[in-house]
Amino acid sequence: MSYEFIKYEKKGRIAYVTINRPERLNALHPPANQELYHAFSDFRDDPDVWVAIITGAGDRAFSAGNDLRYTAEHGRQDRSMDIARFGGITSNFECWKPIIAAVNGYALGGGFELALACDIIIAADHAEVGLPEPRVGLVAGAGGVHRLPRHIPLKIAMGMMLTAKRISIQEAYRLGLVNEVVPLADLMAAAERWANEILEVAPLSARASKQMAMMGLGWPLDVSLSRSYTEYQKAAASEDFIEGPRAFAEKRKPNWKGA
Repeated sequence: MSYEFIKYEKKGRIAYVTINRPERLNALHPPANQELYHAFSDFRDDPDVWVAIITGAGDRAFSAGNDLRYTAEHGRQDRSMDIARFGGITSNFECWKPIIAAVNGYALGGGFELALACDIIIAADHAEVGLPEPRVGLVAGAGGVHRLPRHIPLKIAMGMMLTAKRISIQEAYRLGLVNEVVPLADLMAAAERWANEILEVAPLSARASKQMAMMGLGWPLDVSLSRSYTEYQKAAASEDFIEGPRAFAEKRKPNWKGA
């Protein structure tokens, strides 16, 4: 597939996804969402890439969310494409490979929802985040109203959502929404550092850890502990499950195969 509104490339075990609409603050419209969905589906299904980094083009915005100008011009005629809202990964998209958001500026509305759907957030020190949808008669229904209260204390999340205010990335870091804040010039290097640290662990173990953590969140601890997890079963049956202890015993770096 050729891409017009995003860039998608792979370097080694890392997939890079860049929203490429800087003239619209990387706001997303249905064609861009479809391209993102295709890229993330390819990343999920490619056995040779183990981690993804998503960012935005330019230095102003990661993504300003839904392209309201496009929505005003086209109305609801594209609602059939909702499966790919904000790249599809904000809801009903199962991918247990780690995804890192490199937030290079404003992450607002659907852009913030997209970042919240990632596993790790690295942000430039000038970025801001928020869910401003109610200010334009909308709702952060692509996961924002559900994920934000799961990330930070309820009263703070409700205050942000009901006032539709945005906060600085420093405040987001203080609240635990962000893993690391760096100058913009260091953003991609920091995201790649995190990606490479992830690549040091067994890929199937990373996926099992993600699946077990995310699927266990909504259950009491005893239920989460007793559930069966497909990614753990894959990891336990893999060659890497033997390679890890063997490499430790032999005092060498493990040679992960992801199988």
